[in-house]
Amino acid sequence: MILIGLGIALKGTTYRLGTPMHMGPGFFPTGLGVLLVLIGIAIAAPALAPTPEGEVQQDESILPEHPEWWAWFCILMSPVLFILFGRNFGMIPGTFACVFIASLGDRKRTWKSSIILATVVTIFGVVLFSYFLQVPMPILTWGDGL
Repeated sequence: MILIGLGIALKGTTYRLGTPMHMGPGFFPTGLGVLLVLIGIAIAAPALAPTPEGEVQQDESILPEHPEWWAWFCILMSPVLFILFGRNFGMIPGTFACVFIASLGDRKRTWKSSIILATVVTIFGVVLFSYFLQVPMPILTWGDGL
């Protein structure tokens, strides 16, 4: 994170920064890069701190003892489905498929609650991104994106 943040911050300074009131094209990338560097330092600092002599080291395994493969699969497939459905059928089917598949990764969630969640997020997303932010993505279409 530190290296990526430094790269972004250095690249951002090649553009005009402007002021907080009148931001230039380099203001946001530079600020984001600095923020990433600070977060990277906050993450790395505890790992680099020396441990007390009597303290027992914890198991440093990255994977959990019982990985939730189905949840990982659902969460990783949801953006893929958003791309496929969004490109071919529009924002409504893309958003619905993305949220519905991601919510199926939670083993406590039922089909009914997944459908309700996907419907609410889809309505909110379409109103926000299509009407307020005017993102140029069709709401419903029958496309030839494949």
